Parts: sequence; C-alpha cells; structure tokens
Amino acid sequence: PQPPRLSAAPRTGETGGACGKLASLAPTRPGHPPIPPSGTDGADPVREQQRTGPAASGRRRRLRPRMAPTDHHHLVARCRCRPDLAARPAAAAAAPQQHGGSGAGPAGGARSGGRAAAARAPLRGHPTLRRRRAAAEAEGGRSVRAAAPDGAAGTPLALRLREVLSRLSLGRQDVSDASGLVNQVVSHLIQAIRSQDGSFSSIERLGAGSYYEHVKISEPNEFDIMLVMPVARLQLDECDDTGAYYYLTFKRNPKEKYLLKFLDEDKKLSAFKMLQALREIIKREVKNIKMSVKRKKAGSPAITLLIKNPPAEISVDIILTLEVQQSWPPSTQDGLKIEQWLGRKVRGEFRNKSLYLVAKQNKNEKVLKGNTWRLSFSHIEKAMMNNHGRSKTCCESDGPKCCRKSCLKLLKYLVEQLKMEYPKELEKFCSYHVKTAFFHSCVMWPNDTDWHVGDLDHCFQKYLGYFLHCLQKSQLPHFFIPKYNLLSLEDKASSDFLLRQINDELNNGFPIFQKSY
Repeated sequence: PQPPRLSAAPRTGETGGACGKLASLAPTRPGHPPIPPSGTDGADPVREQQRTGPAASGRRRRLRPRMAPTDHHHLVARCRCRPDLAARPAAAAAAPQQHGGSGAGPAGGARSGGRAAAARAPLRGHPTLRRRRAAAEAEGGRSVRAAAPDGAAGTPLALRLREVLSRLSLGRQDVSDASGLVNQVVSHLIQAIRSQDGSFSSIERLGAGSYYEHVKISEPNEFDIMLVMPVARLQLDECDDTGAYYYLTFKRNPKEKYLLKFLDEDKKLSAFKMLQALREIIKREVKNIKMSVKRKKAGSPAITLLIKNPPAEISVDIILTLEVQQSWPPSTQDGLKIEQWLGRKVRGEFRNKSLYLVAKQNKNEKVLKGNTWRLSFSHIEKAMMNNHGRSKTCCESDGPKCCRKSCLKLLKYLVEQLKMEYPKELEKFCSYHVKTAFFHSCVMWPNDTDWHVGDLDHCFQKYLGYFLHCLQKSQLPHFFIPKYNLLSLEDKASSDFLLRQINDELNNGFPIFQKSY
C-alpha cells in the first residue's frame, strides 16, 4: 500500500488556502548582509539623505523580500496554525524599526515579526507541510524527515499527544498486582485442565495480545492467554476465498487417539466440539475460585474469564490454539513484507515457525457447522512488537528511542474513545484493525529515523493518514494474508462513519482526547 496524503480537509474560511500561502513564502536570500537600523546616529549625511529622501520608499520596496498580500483569512489562519504568533504584534511594535519593515504599525510589525520569520523557520508542525511530506514519501518511497530543530517536540500537537500518553501509561503497581493475580488463576486452571481430560494434557501457555506486546493502554484489566496444543500433520483446505479460514482433516490416523472424538460426520476436526469440551472443564473448575465464565459469544474463539479484583474486574480471554509443524499455506506467500524493515533473514525465521490455528467460526459460511479454523499469527506479531526497530538496539535502555509504539497507543486510544461514543456505528472495529495498519506503516517507513522520538506529532499524523486512506478505500489487507481484506465493502458505511469522525477530530485538535468515560 502507498502512503497517502492526510485526508483531513481544512474548513472553508479557516485554514483552507491560508496554510498553503504560509508554506509557500520564500525565505530571505542566503548570505544577505544584515540590515542596519533606521537611525543613523551620526552617519554620513549623504546616506542619511538617501535613506529619508523621496525615493526611499520605492527603494525599500525593491529591496524588501517578496511577500504574499496580507488578508484577513491569512492572518487568522496563521495564528491558528502557529498559536505562538498570536502574541507577537505587541512585541514587534515595541522593537526597534528595521529597514525593509515599512515602518511601525500593525502591518509592519506583522510582516517583520510574523510572516518573514515564519518563512525562515522550518514548519514541522504545519499541516500543509505534513501533507507535502506525505505526498513526497508516496512518490519517492523514502523518508523526507529533516533534522529536528530545537523545540520541535514542543509543538502544541506534540505537547497534547505526550500529555495523553502520560495518562495512558500503566501504573507499575497496578500491573504487578493484576498480572500476579492472572498468573495465579491461569496456572491453576492449566493444571486442572491437564489432569481432568487427557485430550488437553499437552497444552502449553502462551501470552499474547496488547499486554504482552507492551502496548496496553489505560488499565491492566484485559489479558489474552493462548492454550497451545501440538497436533500432528493436518490437511488444510480453504473454506472461502479469504485464505484465512480452513477445514482441518488428519492426513493419517493421529497418534493422539483422543482427538478422534472431536471429528464431525465429514471427518473434519470440529472447532466447536473442542472449544465446548474445554469450556465445560473450565466452568467446573472456576466454582472453587473467585471468578466466573462470561457467557459464550457467538463465533468467538475465546473463553472469557471474569476475575474479581475489587473495585473492578479483570477479563482474561482463554484461546484454544492448535500448533502444527508444517509449512505456511500459499495464501501467506506474499505477506509479511518486512525485508526492508526487519530484514530478509528475520522474515525467513518467522516463516519457519509453527503454524497456529484458532477455533474461529467463519461468518461467511451458509451453514454454520462450527468446523472452521482461522490462521493466527499472534506469536509473530508479539515478536515484531517487542523487536520493532531496524537496529537491534532500538528502544533498549542504552539505545536510540523511537515513537512507533507511542503512535500505536494513540491511535488505539482514539478509536477506543470513538467506539465508546458511537458503540452501534463502530461495532465492527477493533484494535486489530489499528495494529494491522501499524505494521503496514512500519513497512512503508522502515527506518528508525522515520520514527524519531522528537517527531511524535509528524509520525502520528502520517500513520493516521494511512489509516484514513484505508478507511476511505475500505481496503486494509491482512498483514500476513494480503488477499484477506479486513475492511469488507459490505461494512463501507461503518468505514465512512469512522473516517468522518476522525477527520473531525483532526480538524479540531482531537477534543476527544480531553474527554473521560
């Protein structure tokens, strides 16, 4: 996918044409000598006559750098884009007059202290410049990030984003308490599952999801635990054209004879039967623990536990996962394009790892039999998240820092807040859409310098721009299965609704970040 321009269009009469004018101002000529002050303080009388004579104003006009004409919308937009300029006219009026500034007064002060200074300064936080950068990167496929000027991290948007991130960070003690409780409960359950039913005696635990990827936001109240079950070689048959859902059959009689009871009438391994058996074991066991099993959600691959942790509850999703030691299916061949980001060798190592399948019902089936399984790459996603830099030392204690995960947390929070405000309209969206767009963005901007920690506002907006582009096209390819579109055209109304809401937030400085639910 190509990185797009930011979709947020300025509203008429505010920043529309004004930002373009401001960005197009040419800087003063390099090497131009400094301009002396208007007072001569005993200078040569001939020069004094030239300075104050009848032709002086025309000479000043010729020497003055070319400026765009001043208009109301331009000045209003300049103050909106650069709030720090709003306080400059008073300071400019008090400063000594400079040759070429057309004297004292509001117009002269605005010209010398505002527009020319803005033309010389690198406008890192300016929306027009960000759009131009996005377009340049789309055409050339390379980073156009300039060296960060002093104070770049202090732009109004960057300050707001960092303030939001500070609120999203998890308390160390809260994390310790929650994870300790979850570990205790899950360990007890696994021991009970292994002992009660020989069918699941070989299961192993694998932490997955945002908590274990270190991108959990707000509270440590949700955990994903995969119960991984090794299985002999299986025959995978696609059940639709997405390349993500499969029917599973044994190529020969399995060594694990206990699995035969989970076959349906067509000799397919039934996800429904296996998940139901595991659910019954867990329901019997939780009677001895202060927790409950959440009611089964149709089509969900997880068994959700609710652990009482006053004054709140902790949600733990138990996900039954089959581990198969065989090659990945053909639908994944063109996915995981991380050669320019993490390297060709790393991609090969990932593709040599086991194949995971979770008990997920395919909703597109005409008759829901509960015998479909979906490919899962949670173990690969976790590895990429925790080793996300092109350099091996990225974000280590003594290594260079990037803002990749910060950008992901911000967009997760934005979508999460909008879902709280519009639960019905945005029901189809989840954090996996945001994470998939994040991986694609890491591929488009593979260098660690593309995600410089001091460029949080710019990096967040280019990542957001790609996500908006996906919403506009209703096209978000699965990162590992390119032909599988996570934004179905059938749900285009939902995509358009989220697109409008994010554009509105972008145009108004993300007011939803200030709300609390």
